[in-house]
Amino acid sequence: MTNSAKGTLFLIPTVLAEDTAAAVISPQVAEVTGRLTYFMVENARTARRYIKSIAPAQVIEELAITVIDKNSSDTELTAALKPLLAGQDGGIISEAGCPGVADPGAELARLAHQHGVKVVPLVGPSAILMGLMASGFNGQSFAFHGYLPIEKRDRIQALRALEKEMAQKDQTQIFMETPYRNRQMIDDLLQNLGKDTKLCIAANITGPNEFIKTLKVSEWKGKVPDLHKQPAVFLIYRR
Repeated sequence: MTNSAKGTLFLIPTVLAEDTAAAVISPQVAEVTGRLTYFMVENARTARRYIKSIAPAQVIEELAITVIDKNSSDTELTAALKPLLAGQDGGIISEAGCPGVADPGAELARLAHQHGVKVVPLVGPSAILMGLMASGFNGQSFAFHGYLPIEKRDRIQALRALEKEMAQKDQTQIFMETPYRNRQMIDDLLQNLGKDTKLCIAANITGPNEFIKTLKVSEWKGKVPDLHKQPAVFLIYRR
């Protein structure tokens, strides 16, 4: 049972593309961000800039900010939750999109539940769901696999395994890549997937140069834009 003396953990979404907060961040997110004084963030510098952009009345120097990233230990995560166990509300802000999905916020949410802290997700942009929405693929059965292996041989093996799972389960497969490796990922997709497998590339979602297109692998030749260093989500499906 949740102890009412404990604080609440808010999962605060941020933007996917720069300078889009006015269009994609709800008044509720701005209101909650404006009244919190404790934040657990993936990057302190960008989090401070984001907080100020949606809650300009916040005095950034007066906020308590703890950095939690993929290298944070359980001891550090538990320590980050101490203010909430003492009754203070806190918010998690990831680098982009919704915290808790493919980022360290999930571990904080896990520990919060273990300690009886109320967890409240706020609505915001998610590249994974928005890419799925726009792909035209199966939205009732899908799987997100995060980042695939860096080594080329392992990545190709993973792609073939996902294609097999896609066919066996009639399931959309979703994955990401570090933006500076997009070219290698796209090359591997086009060279190793079946020609009739459909590939959706969704890049810069919500941004002014947003690109979302679904084609068969055989149809992508000559139609791939330069997505080097551009945030992208990749989806494959069989029909």
